Amino acid sequence: MNILILINDAPYGTEKAYNGFRLAMSLQKEHPAVQVNIFLMADAVTCALPNQSTPQGYYNIERMMKSVLSKGGKVKACGTCADARGTRNLPCIEGAEISNMSELAQWTVEADKTFTF
Repeated sequence: MNILILINDAPYGTEKAYNGFRLAMSLQKEHPAVQVNIFLMADAVTCALPNQSTPQGYYNIERMMKSVLSKGGKVKACGTCADARGTRNLPCIEGAEISNMSELAQWTVEADKTFTF
């Protein structure tokens, strides 16, 4: 099975990104044969920026993303959204990539289920 998770919100401030990554991690833990693909759009492209520092006991999107990537998940960020926020030329968390709508379209037609956060 192939699962696509679209995240549209900033990594902190609301819990949309947090919940999207929680779902991804749970899917990987409980259903290891499932392919999890995460596409970051709008302010969510900032989820892919490294060196996130959060208070003790607070969730950390970078750690969550690294967990998803280490288990074979894929994370891509919308290049147009990154351009609009001035982040395209900043480094991404290792394993995350800048992408485009064509690739999102391909992931969408390949997905058995799609979730949006």
